[in-house]
Formats: sequence, structure tokens, C-alpha cells
Amino acid sequence: MGVAGRLLVATPPMDDPNFERSVVLILRHDESGAFGLVISRPCDHLSPIDDSQLAGWVDRTSPPSVLFEGGPVQPDTVIGVARFNDSAERSWTDVAAAGLHLVDLRSDVTNALECVSLRLFVGYSGWGPLQLDGEISAGHWFVVACHGADAFDDTPHTLWRRVLERDPAHRTWVREFPDDPNLN
Repeated sequence: MGVAGRLLVATPPMDDPNFERSVVLILRHDESGAFGLVISRPCDHLSPIDDSQLAGWVDRTSPPSVLFEGGPVQPDTVIGVARFNDSAERSWTDVAAAGLHLVDLRSDVTNALECVSLRLFVGYSGWGPLQLDGEISAGHWFVVACHGADAFDDTPHTLWRRVLERDPAHRTWVREFPDDPNLN
């Protein structure tokens, strides 16, 4: 089951705190595994990496202008994702999915001026061969359509609930699900 370009929405309760109430944009999913970014978790801190080149990119990110926790894999790595007005090829990006591009953050920071939207993620989410397929089959994730602006949502802390509410199959369920199930 290939889910590249779609969203994974964590089903509660998620046993892994890295993904509790998270929304993950899947950028690659094939026989070698899957790669995605948690798009619903802004970092409380600016960066675990002290890099003046990176700071220039952070200054040009979409609101909220902070780094995001992309996932638990390689937390010392920063990944840029951008959206553009046109489909012109850019040597400093790679096409990812859903009209998004992975950005080479080592390129000249003035390239960021071409971005309509830009977000930076610390770490990423990764799955080995068939691992994600097994998690989806086991009911750990809802797979839903990705809207173009989801990766750049300006209120990411409410994205989990809003993505589920827009999907008719989950709308009633999520409205009735408590914010804190332990208080139920």
C-alpha cells in the first residue's frame, strides 16, 4: 500500500509518545520503507544546531516561524520543505510529494525568496520495509488526503483534530474523543 503524498493521522492511544496525536506527511513509501515528517509539532526551542546558514533559512519560514519536530530519526538533521507558485525545476530542490519540494539547505539562502511557503523540520520519521504497512493494517494510523497547505498550517497544534474532522469517516468519532482520555 503506497501512501506517499498522503497524511498519516495517529489513532489514539498511540503507544509511541513521538507520534501521539500527530499528523505525518508521507513523502516516500515503497518497497524499501517509508519516509515522512511530523507536520503538527512545532519545537519549543529554535534549533539543536548552531548554524548561521540555517538561521537565514529559519528567518524565511512560514508562520509560526520555528523549527518543527519532523520525527525521532536523526534529530541532529534539519530538512527543509517548500512550495512554489510554479513548477519550474530548481537545482537546489528535489520533488517530494503533493506539490512539495525537499530543499537543499546548504544552497544559497537567497533561494528561500522563491518559496511561497517554507518549513524546517528537525529529524524525520522513518519505517523499514513493510513496517508502515503493518502499522496501518493494525489500525495505528488513519490515512487521509493531504491538502496543499497542510504542511504549512499556521496553527499546527490543532491540526490533528482538524484533519480528522474534515474526513467524513472520522468526523463524528473525533468530535466525541476527549482531549484527555484519562479524564473520561
